[in-house]
Amino acid sequence: MTTNATTYTAFEALPLGAIKPREWLRDQLRIQADGLTGHLDEHWADVGDDNGWLGGKGESWERGPYYVDGLLPLAYLLQDERLIAKAKRWIEWTLASQRQDGSFGPQMKEMASGVDKNHDWWPYMVMLKVMTQYAEVTEDPRVVPFMTSFFRYARKTIQDRPLLEWAEARGMEMLLSIQWLHRRTQDAFLLELAEIVAGQTTGWTEVFHDFPFWRKVEQWDLKTHVVNVAMGVKAPGVRYELTGDAREKEAVRRGIDSLMTYHGQAHGMFSGDEWLSGTHPSQGVELCAVVEYMFSMEQLTRVFGEGRFGDILEKVAFNALPAAISGDWTSHQYDQQVNQMMCNVAPRAWSNDADANVFGLEPHFGCCTANMHQGWPKFVSHLWMADRAGGLAAVSYAPCAVRAEVGAQRGAVAELEVSGSYPFRESVEISLKLSSPVAFGISLRMPAWCANPTLTVNGERIELEVKDGYATVTRHWENGDRLTLNLPMTVKTVTRNLYAASVERGPLVYALPVQENWQLLTKREKFHDWEIYPGSPWKYGLLSGSEFAVETSDVAYQPFIAGHSPVRLKAKGQLIRDWKMEGNSAGTPPLHPNAEGQPIVDLELVPYGGAKLRIGEFPVIGHPLEPRRPK
Repeated sequence: MTTNATTYTAFEALPLGAIKPREWLRDQLRIQADGLTGHLDEHWADVGDDNGWLGGKGESWERGPYYVDGLLPLAYLLQDERLIAKAKRWIEWTLASQRQDGSFGPQMKEMASGVDKNHDWWPYMVMLKVMTQYAEVTEDPRVVPFMTSFFRYARKTIQDRPLLEWAEARGMEMLLSIQWLHRRTQDAFLLELAEIVAGQTTGWTEVFHDFPFWRKVEQWDLKTHVVNVAMGVKAPGVRYELTGDAREKEAVRRGIDSLMTYHGQAHGMFSGDEWLSGTHPSQGVELCAVVEYMFSMEQLTRVFGEGRFGDILEKVAFNALPAAISGDWTSHQYDQQVNQMMCNVAPRAWSNDADANVFGLEPHFGCCTANMHQGWPKFVSHLWMADRAGGLAAVSYAPCAVRAEVGAQRGAVAELEVSGSYPFRESVEISLKLSSPVAFGISLRMPAWCANPTLTVNGERIELEVKDGYATVTRHWENGDRLTLNLPMTVKTVTRNLYAASVERGPLVYALPVQENWQLLTKREKFHDWEIYPGSPWKYGLLSGSEFAVETSDVAYQPFIAGHSPVRLKAKGQLIRDWKMEGNSAGTPPLHPNAEGQPIVDLELVPYGGAKLRIGEFPVIGHPLEPRRPK
């Protein structure tokens, strides 16, 4: 691999704090802050005062860094002084922990699989991502020399103590921080280190270019571990940033296509109840994988500037992320299912324990308890990016306010206000405030699901030319200019295995909500564990060719609760007699569903993320291969 200056990127990320959430998205962060993220350290010892990353003798590996990787951006995005103070405890201890040789962090004496924990590079990779965010939002002058000293230490030692196990699979996370620092210092040794780290990292380019995992995986392999895969999919993009090698870009495209072909789920993720698990809608998807895949899509958007990655990001963020977390952010799942008709302690056809799909504080394993917090905050901080010509690019149209320098010389300050309650509504309003009139481009992502987008600027219709999923409007902008982007959302059914179907409208997937009977499983001071049992029938199929009616209502403070859904779809369906349970989950949607004699009823579908019990992949009654039944 030949390293050059790190210029092979289409966009540049804006610093943390340049984008602030608005409307429902700000509410979402506030709910998160009032729930697990804002109080986890008070109720979960693994990230409490005795954590090794706070100088204690408790858990000293990944959980502290994971937690602050979401806590810190959340705190600064909300400008919440209580949470900022919590986050800064971790920052100050970490900065003060640096030793003379440049290493930092807790002394971890335990051994795991023969790996000396003090030379397991993985947890430091996470904390370095925390430090880059902290530096961006505060401009603390201590961070750059801190990271420089650590990377000099790594340059001296990493060949004798190379990346192993989790660090080997996740080396691209270190590359991101190396590249971040190199953009600021231009230190040549950083590119030397980047080449070494890239060489020691799992060959994700080869994995994704010629994807070999076509079936459900049932044995341990770090290359099929779903979280590693979700992180690894950006590895070719991170390498492309160094090399500009077109094969890296091709590997990303081929890899995503393969993942969705062999393991894809209706909510935009691929399955993995620990390892890649096929396309069955009752297979699990780990929450850690959801938030890491979002971060990967954010990075791939930055590197390649293609709208496809924003499409995936939105689908996962608006569906899979809220689905796995209770509406009040006081419990979460380790694994979610597209067809989830019951969440209880029971064996399933997964590689995980029997409690992996209950809602709670630490179901199955605590990695998601620590790592889930980055999802919404990092989504906010990547809603818009800068292009390389002084313009701005929209990654998503969720409501926000953006402040950035624009123009060829970056000599003017632009403030963009994005409103309109997208994705629950079709119209997006973007208003501009400028420190002075200036010419620059605004690149608007044109979602692949939208056939006829329209744009007006100050009421004047603008013709759109779309390239790589973006339409760019370059003009001399004035203070007070206003853009109105209309993205008509058409309901469509997506045919899946055995003629089953999922239902989409815009970036939202829709599901049949099943009445939820939450039953207490473990009571604690604040964050309890729950099983959820169905209180209404779930064995419904959709009628082939069913028409959908769209109904809207006000966007609630928490729109991801079935009873508060701001958009609902009405469709026709029937109960299916022969749809069976298999292993305590909804079984395979029957190819030839038996609905004989059942009345045709109105089904009300809601956004997937708000229905904790649901059917999201329906048998279709009367599809083209349906045999004739005797009269």
